[in-house]
Amino acid sequence: MLLQGQDYLFRSPPKCLDFQEQVHRLGMVDEGDGNPQPCVLVLARAADMEMNELSIALAERGIRMARIDADRCVDLPLSVYTDQPLIELDRWLLRPLLVWRRHFELSAVPVEPGTLAGAYAVDQWASVANWLSSRSDWAHVNPSRFSTHLDRLTQLSDAASFGLRVPRTAVTTRPGRTRPGGGRCIVKTAGRHLLEPRPGVQHGLFPRPLETSRASDAPEPAPVIVQEYVPSDTELRVFVVGERCIAFQVDKLDPAQLWVDPDAVRVTPTSVPSSLSDRLLALARHWRVQVAAFDLLVTGSDHVFLEINVNCDWRWFEHRAGDNSVSAAVHDWVALRFKELLGAGRAR
Repeated sequence: MLLQGQDYLFRSPPKCLDFQEQVHRLGMVDEGDGNPQPCVLVLARAADMEMNELSIALAERGIRMARIDADRCVDLPLSVYTDQPLIELDRWLLRPLLVWRRHFELSAVPVEPGTLAGAYAVDQWASVANWLSSRSDWAHVNPSRFSTHLDRLTQLSDAASFGLRVPRTAVTTRPGRTRPGGGRCIVKTAGRHLLEPRPGVQHGLFPRPLETSRASDAPEPAPVIVQEYVPSDTELRVFVVGERCIAFQVDKLDPAQLWVDPDAVRVTPTSVPSSLSDRLLALARHWRVQVAAFDLLVTGSDHVFLEINVNCDWRWFEHRAGDNSVSAAVHDWVALRFKELLGAGRAR
């Protein structure tokens, strides 16, 4: 069902746009004294513009950022020391203090699908990336040992336990037979919103209404989420950055409009009641995430939790709203956390 009528297609080119990587490759920086250089290490992909922007912001603060991109990792000159918290990336000896894994999707590794060599490369990178993302020698943003298990169903049960209202929900391979609440329903993916069957080509899997005429015995090839349709006045996207909540009101006509018709979506900065922000910050602490985005419906004076997005992208919302407060908060938080770790002796 979710593969039908989804026109979203995004091509993600593997072109390096990272400022610090470019200037280091061109030899425009001091080679240093040979000692390991403390850094922020990012595992991402080339088109992660939030991280490209972070690279510039950290450079302005004199903080080294290095990255490993999933779509540029084949033939990458990388050595990771297991007995010391050091890596060699190209010709640079680095000491990661803070590691952030974002959009490092194994489906983006540029290998031929279905081949032995391709399966080998993906499997090796899966093991090493998971290790880098959980190694205790350095600190992490949204540690993967917690966030990788934060599926949508766990999110819903945890949010309810923290006093947030959630839609009635079922998981089923027979959505025509299952209508939580007995009325209109929305069908959602239980997994990712984007599928990447070929490296660099992403297809959308976005929420869609469950058609009332759908035959009850029509099976799905895999379980999907069916939720009751909750009428709402508007939606909220609340970014949590450390102990801050930065919110945008999102007005749209259709759940998928954010991706398929973004120019029709209206985004405006807004505030959230302290009772809601307290719950969201408590949930973020419970899930041990430091930078994430909550999606909620606004129904009168009530708020309905939909999901949290750990690999959240904020630049689009800022562009639509004409407000860069999330970027500023993220850059400040990463720089402050780096300096805390540096001052605590984690650079040794």
